[in-house]
Amino acid sequence: MVEIVAGVSRTFNEFLLLPNRTTADCTPAKVDLGTGLVRHPVGEAAAIRLSVPFTSAIMQAVSSPRLAVALARSGGLSFLHHNQSVDAQADAVRFVKNFKAGFVVSDTTVRPTDPLRRLVALMKATGHNTAAVTEDGSPHGRFVGLVTSRDFHVDRHDLDLPVADRMRPADALVCGKDGITLSEANTLLWEERLDCLPVVDGAGHLQHLVFRSDYAEHKQFPGAVTDAAKRFRVGAGVNTHDYRERVPALVAAGVDVLCLDSSDGYSDWQAEALRWVKREFPGVPIGGGNVVDGEAFRFLADAGADFVKVGIGGGSICITRDQKGIGRGQASAVMDVAQARDAYARSTGEYVPICSDGGLLHDYHMALALAMGADFVMMGRYFARFDQSPGKKVRIGGSVFKEYWGEGSSRARNWQRYDQGEDKLHFEEGVDGYVPYVGDLGDALALTVAKIKATMASCGAATIPAFQATARVTLVSEQSYQENAAAVAVRDTADTTLD
Repeated sequence: MVEIVAGVSRTFNEFLLLPNRTTADCTPAKVDLGTGLVRHPVGEAAAIRLSVPFTSAIMQAVSSPRLAVALARSGGLSFLHHNQSVDAQADAVRFVKNFKAGFVVSDTTVRPTDPLRRLVALMKATGHNTAAVTEDGSPHGRFVGLVTSRDFHVDRHDLDLPVADRMRPADALVCGKDGITLSEANTLLWEERLDCLPVVDGAGHLQHLVFRSDYAEHKQFPGAVTDAAKRFRVGAGVNTHDYRERVPALVAAGVDVLCLDSSDGYSDWQAEALRWVKREFPGVPIGGGNVVDGEAFRFLADAGADFVKVGIGGGSICITRDQKGIGRGQASAVMDVAQARDAYARSTGEYVPICSDGGLLHDYHMALALAMGADFVMMGRYFARFDQSPGKKVRIGGSVFKEYWGEGSSRARNWQRYDQGEDKLHFEEGVDGYVPYVGDLGDALALTVAKIKATMASCGAATIPAFQATARVTLVSEQSYQENAAAVAVRDTADTTLD
């Protein structure tokens, strides 16, 4: 006989937060959105923490290396998608780990005999204005000089001339010795009035570049999520099919955290994958999911998951509920799993963070997810709107949009994620669509952060744990919906009039 679970399956859209007393020292400026990403003993800090509780979805249309850099700079973390070759995903991880953070391995490197034309093309491809010049053109070849976009002009100089004609030779440059600390390198940058400091070993081979702009960037983005070497942190999605080949390559590339990506994570295959990773790479955290109830959470936590993703069918372009009839309202799922997480912490002394994945249509839904127990959220549609996402920009009816497609769509054909019985996708569990183009990630995310901090201040909470401990919510009636719709209509009319 089928079991009917008590309670109604509810979404974030059915709730509003009630304001609590806001004390004099609980202002938006003092709200701390920092949160632990991975399993840790109760009462201790997590080994990896986020400055803001946002991660990008494991999707082709979302988590590009460029977006991973922008999100880490802003305090969050991206999970690079696995619906690509092992080598391609590992290269994407390396791109993020080497991108303008502390000691940089040059990815814009030429030979002194290369024509300026090749240098121009390489700078355009990498987006960098400084190139290292080595004898063999490799990132760690014998260092012979530097050349920047200020050393030549595409209209004034013959682009068939060799780079050697316009570069600044190594013997005329200040260089750091291999083993120099980042603090010492930054001191040299400022004392010698340099924009870039090459770091070479005893044999004269280039090891790294250190940029003055990185120092300024660190001051501008103090919440950037970096590792001990000041490199941006990045995650990667893996599946339960080729993880024995994929995970070692990702670890070798420097990945900080892994996440098993499945529409339904409550399976023996996922438990076995978790146990294998924890056995073979005990120092690399890995998350599991997705689940919608406490029983499934406990199953994955016992298997070794360092965090658990919550949500089935709630994504804006996910149609798993329609196609398979499985899932749960995201609010109900988060609250149920949060209770199981807290019970697990009490019984084991281990706190396993949970991630709310899907069902977030508005910024205030993120606040609700955190209040209901999520330690951080994962979003696809939200991040697909930005310059840094892979989707192309298209103009429709005078407005600009970006392409957005689900991993269960025919376009993605990510059969590993949905596992419908064979090595192919029998039916779609996602669709293709468009999202309004917004612009740069940093600007929009800063606005979202400001909204959530203001919400938490109104609820009298200066930290996420305090928010979860004291938040109160109320169900929203149909009349409340209509009341809010009327307010939105008035606002939109006013905006149109002002235009």
